[in-house]
Order: sequence, then structure tokens, then C-alpha cells
Amino acid sequence: MEKENNDFQSNQTVLKLQGMSCASCAQKLEKNLNGKPGVSDARVNFAAEKAYISHGEEIRINDLLAAVKELGYEAVPVGEERFSRNAGERGNLSFAISGMTCSACAAGLEKSLSKLDGVSEASVNFASGSARVVYDPRVLTRENLREAVELQGYQAIFGEGAHLLSENTAGEEAEKIRQARQKLIFAAFPTGIIMVLMIIHMLFVTIPYYLPLIAVLALPVIFWAGWETHGSSILSLRRGSANMDVLISLGAVPPYFMGIAGFFYPFPSFIEMASTIVTFHLLGRYLEIRARGQASSSIRQLLELGAKSARILVEGEEREVPIEDVVEGNLMIVRPGEKIPTDGIVIEGTSTVDESMATGESIPVNKKTGDSVIGGTVNRLGAMQVEATRVGKDTFLSQVIRLVEECQGSRVPIQEFADRVTGYFVPAVLLLAVLTFSMWMIFPSFFHEIIEWGAQFLPWVNPGLNSLVLAIIAAVAVLVISCPCALGLATPTALMVGSGIGAENGVLFRHGESIQTLKDVSAVVFDKTGTLTVGRPQVTQIKTANGFSTAEVLFYASAVESVSEHPLAAAVLEKSRETGIEIAKADGFVSATGKGVEGVIEGKKILVGNRRILDDYGIPLDQDIEHDLQELEQGGETCMLVFVGEVAAGIIAIADSLKEEVPSVIKELHQRGLVTAMLTGDNRRTGEAIGAQAGIRQVIADVLPEGKVIEIRRLQDKFGLVSMVGDGINDAPALKQSNVGIAIGTGTDVAIEAADVTLVRGNLEAVITALKLSEGTFTKIRQNYFWSWFYNGIAIPIAALGLLHPMIGVAAMSFSSVNVVWNSLRLRRYNVG
Repeated sequence: MEKENNDFQSNQTVLKLQGMSCASCAQKLEKNLNGKPGVSDARVNFAAEKAYISHGEEIRINDLLAAVKELGYEAVPVGEERFSRNAGERGNLSFAISGMTCSACAAGLEKSLSKLDGVSEASVNFASGSARVVYDPRVLTRENLREAVELQGYQAIFGEGAHLLSENTAGEEAEKIRQARQKLIFAAFPTGIIMVLMIIHMLFVTIPYYLPLIAVLALPVIFWAGWETHGSSILSLRRGSANMDVLISLGAVPPYFMGIAGFFYPFPSFIEMASTIVTFHLLGRYLEIRARGQASSSIRQLLELGAKSARILVEGEEREVPIEDVVEGNLMIVRPGEKIPTDGIVIEGTSTVDESMATGESIPVNKKTGDSVIGGTVNRLGAMQVEATRVGKDTFLSQVIRLVEECQGSRVPIQEFADRVTGYFVPAVLLLAVLTFSMWMIFPSFFHEIIEWGAQFLPWVNPGLNSLVLAIIAAVAVLVISCPCALGLATPTALMVGSGIGAENGVLFRHGESIQTLKDVSAVVFDKTGTLTVGRPQVTQIKTANGFSTAEVLFYASAVESVSEHPLAAAVLEKSRETGIEIAKADGFVSATGKGVEGVIEGKKILVGNRRILDDYGIPLDQDIEHDLQELEQGGETCMLVFVGEVAAGIIAIADSLKEEVPSVIKELHQRGLVTAMLTGDNRRTGEAIGAQAGIRQVIADVLPEGKVIEIRRLQDKFGLVSMVGDGINDAPALKQSNVGIAIGTGTDVAIEAADVTLVRGNLEAVITALKLSEGTFTKIRQNYFWSWFYNGIAIPIAALGLLHPMIGVAAMSFSSVNVVWNSLRLRRYNVG
């Protein structure tokens, strides 16, 4: 699967479609739109009845409408139909949803939100109780979204500048669990008495007034403890859809009243069954809430890592303030053992800081004046004064939480089919229940034979009951055994656990799609500087020529490089300062990206760079310089040629050592059967020397920054799915082009924003962690889907044949959802180190 590479200058048109009757209609229309000249990407959402079309300025709305009409469908533009692909001009809002009781609720709400004018994308996550909407703020407001959610019978909870899950604190989660446990206990006590009375009544002695007694005991179970379920059912039916609660209500309320009918007609009691169905349903709901709370615990733990207050200096006096009152520029006092309140720079003092909460690295990091620190990390030894540089939602911790939330709220491609099924699951089950009852009444002898066979080894099967009673039992069993929630929870819970584990280990996945894709990559491409190397190049040798001294070579080079921001320039300047060379200022500075720089010193034109800058000026290299250059390059050193006019003054050799872990990481990637490659702007000799040290088999040298995207495309054509690991601004387009872009977190914000995966620490062992996490998470997703489909595929036919009692069915249904969540939680045992 090739990752979408959005053009930030393209437009997107959203069309509301009419006339599609099935998913194949949507596929046919999507294929037709993608074939139109000027259309870069078209997606047709059958459920939302919308088309999302990315195209150039030359495409008119009428052209798109005509293309749709050609295939026999109708379309109208949604709201102000054009808006930029730039996310800054789109609303991207995440908010909590309360009131959802199953995945069918989430599917129905998502469909409703997707149909709103101005909404280009909507996803509702039942597992995390959240929604994410991408919309055009010129068409839709937050209040419109709130009203749309409330119209469906749910409540939207927006956080003001806070993270979505910060609204759902540990205390609120505990309150949900407490309420669920309270309802379960309230229902379990009378249901337990009913079960005891039923056994005594059936097996030992007839109990006087048995029917009125159990009717009274079951009344609060079904209509108080189960009221939330019935209320959800009513709201669901009012919305024109049906959720899982409808199945439970139909499996409990009608049987209860059928039991009451036994006061007046010779009819068997179903009251015991109704009470047990509600109780087992509440048990399953309680266990599910507990398990889902554990699945989302990683974000709550991250939220709890933040400091609650800070000590700041105000006019020379120390004052303790809430963390919300800290602003950029405040000077914070941090003593040993305290959390650093927010991101900042050390102004005074030295210490060691435990950054394990951010990077997963247990060894404390030394900090001195000028070093940056992360809010929420723990100061271990010395006292420090820290200037706040980022506060609130801009801090590192906030960004980590945002990335994890985005991942948990995103969709995995494998999830799409299950989501479509979930939307139709409950109506299909209702139809199956009616069909089951009808078949039992039409072909009683056929089903009686099955019942008599089953009675030989199933103690709950009673062939002595009449056909009507058996038909009712079979239909109710079909209703309560069916479980769309297991399907709906399969992917979100695994994503919640997997992304949380990633955050704990310094690996941040931006989208669920990247988790699915990363495990399938065939090649991993590394940028050299700052990714494979430590990113601190140093001058190792200086070769002089034509009578120039070492001091002169450094003087001319540092004067021109003093304006440059390139890492190699920093190495030259550092060497000049060490040797006491005065750093002059060059005039007429010009930078040629990927080649070098030029400037004028004391009236002399100075060129500093690689061979390419000399080629631009047609300056040849003499034999002695060429010999020295090749010798240095074969040793893996990057060489800067220094020319005064057209005369070679010398060569400055610079080396940036490999990170210690690189050879072992590359070796493990090869053991996994992956191809490794390195992109570098160095010449081939230098690149191959460094590649040999790292163990990388393919070295792509002499690559200009703009050529990295072309090389990634070439590797994709050759190997298929490709992952790119980089850290710099020049890497951002290549990261975007790759199927899974991995950014080193110590790199620039631009590269991190362009990436699908961010490695918080610079250690490349996190690449292996990311691969293992991708494999582990997706394995759990596949297992969850297998058991969900297997359970429903086996249980529903058995129930329809009358071999499964509704009491057992509802217990199995409850535990099937819990099993999916527990299976996802087992991911925590997976070795990702």
C-alpha cells in the first residue's frame, strides 16, 4: 500500500452523492473519478454517501458533477465545497462522547457525523469513547457538532485547550467502574435468589406462590438495573437504527411479560431467563469497562506524569503557582527529586535528569547551562534554574499525548470491512431471530429431532417443551448470543494498548495505518548525518596546498562558513576557535545547497565545498589535491575543498562518528530479511566507507536534498514498501514519500511533523522496537477479528437450532467482548525491547 502524498497546493472538493445502492457502486465511481485528468486522489465513502476529491486548480466543480452524472448518480457540492489541503485551514477536532453502549452506537454516530455538511472525515472510537472530525470551519462550528451528537442521543464533551482524555481522569474512570459494579451487585443478589428458588422448585419441592415471588424479585433487576440498557435501546430505535442493547432488551423484557402471562394462561415461566440475561449482560459490561480502562491507562499515566505546580522567581522572590499559570520566560526553581514543571532551558546549575518517561531510557542524562529539559522529567541531583520555553499544549508531553490520541482515534485499513459489517449487524440479527422463530413454527418436527439428539449430552435442552416455547427460546438465544461489540473492539483496543506501549518506550505512531504498514516494509532507508551518525562532526585533518598554511585554510573557511547553518560549518568554526583563529565576516555570501558556499574576504573570492561547486565554476583539481582527496574519502571522511580564487588552498577533513548501536541494528534488520540502504550527500567513496562500517549493503551517494524523494521512489519501484528514517528539514519530503516515515525525535519539528512514526530518543534501537510493536499489535488485531468472527459464526447457528439456552448465550456474548479486550491487553507481555 502506498502512502498518500498530499500536495499542499491542491484543493479538495466534497460531493454529496445520491443513487448509490451498494459498495460496488462506490468502487465503480471512485475508479472513474481517479481516472479523470487533474484528479490526484478520489475517495468515495458509501456509508457517508460522499466523495472526497483532491485536484488541481484547473478542475471545475461542474466537471466533477458531470463525471458523477455519467455513471447515473447525482451529486451536489457540500457547503463551500473547496478548501485547502493545508490542515491549518481545516478544523481537526477530537472530543469525548458519552452515552455509547456498543460498537453499533459508534457506527451509527459516525455515519451521522460523516453526512454533515462541511465534514470531510469523521471517526468514532467506541473503545476510547471519543470522536475525531475533520471539517471546514467556514461551514461548520463546534456548536453544530455538539448539536449533531446530542440529536443522536449522546453527549459531546469538548476539552478547552486540554487533551481529549484529560477530560476522562482516573477518578471519572473509577466512578464508571463503581457504578457498573453497583448495578451488577444490585442485579446479582435477587437473580441469585431466583436461581436457588428455581432449582428447589424444579428438583426438590414445589414452592407456593413461586411465580409471583420470582416476578417481584426480577422486577428491579430488569427495570432498574437494566434501565440504562432499555433507555439506550429506545433512543437507538428513535434514531432509526438498532444497537446491541436492542438485542438485550428484546431478550429480557418480552420474556418477563410472557412469564407474567403465566398468571392467566398455562404458559411456562421465562422470568428466570429474563433476569439472568440482564445480570450476565451487566457482568459483561462491568468487566468490559474495567478492561477498557486498563487499555487506555497509558495516556492517563502520561497525563499524571506532568507536574501540578511550579516554583518561579518573581522580582527575586520564590513563589509557588499552579502549572497552568506558568508562562514562557518564567524562571523556575527545580530542586533535587522534583519534577521539572515544563519544557525549558537550563539557565543556572548542573544536574542529572531522569528522562525515562519521555525516552524509555533508564540512564539519567547530564544537564548543564544551555541544555534543554523536558517537562515532567525528574531532576535527580543538583538544583537548577530553568527558563520555561514551552507551556500548556505546546510542551513535549502534550505533543506525545496528542500523537498517541491521534493514533488511537485513527483507522487501520483492515478495520474498514468490520466497520461496515457492524452497521448492519444488529438489524441482521433481528431478522435472523424472526426467521428462527418462523422456521421453528413451520418445521417443528425437523427441529425436534435436533433437540432430541442434543438432549443426550446437553442438560439444558428439554425436548419435552412444546414447539412454541422452544421457538421462543431459540429466537431469544439468537438475540442475546450475537455480539457486534467484539468486532467493534477488535482494532481500537489493540491500537490503544499498542500505541500506549510505544509511548512508554519512546516510539510514537501517528496513525493506525502506519502500524499496519510498517510490519510489511521490505526496505529501510537511513539518512546519514544525525541519523546513523551522532550529528556532531569534528575536523580530523587539514591538508594544505600551494604554500597556504593550516591557519590560513581555517581562516578563509571559517570566514565563509560563519554565516552557514550546516553541521559541517559548525565543525570548522569550532576548530577555528580551538586554535585561536579569528573568525572574520565574509561579504557576498552565497550558499549552493548540497555543493558548498562562497564569499569574499579581503577582496578574494573564496569557495568552500565539494567537487560539485568546483564543477559549477569549471575549476579543475590538480593531481596532488585529487590524491589527498581520494585517500581521505576512502577513510570515510567528508572533505571540504578550500579555494582562494581558482587556487587550491587545502582540504579540511571532517568525520562524524557512527552511533554505537548502528551495526547491531543493521544486523538485526538483515536477519529480519529487510534490505537496508543509506542516503548521503557525500561522494561514493566516503559513503561506501561509512556504509561498510555500519554494515549497510546499499549506499546511495551524491544525493542532493531535492533528490532524496526521487531515490525513495526508485527504491519503492524496486523493493515495494519502503520505510525512511531521518531527522533533518531536508528529510521531510522523503519521509512523506516513503510508505512509513520514521523521524528521530532529537531532530527538527518539521521532520517529526512529516513522519508517521517518531522515535523520541536518538537511539536507532527504537527502529527495531517500532517494527516489533507493529508486528505485535497487528497480530493481536488479527487474533481479535478471528475470535470475533469465529464466535459469531459458530454461536448464532447453534442458538438457532435450539441447542444453546439464552442464559448461557448471554454469558458467552458478554465474555466474547471482554475476551477481545483482554487479548489486546496481553500485548503488554510482548517483548518490544
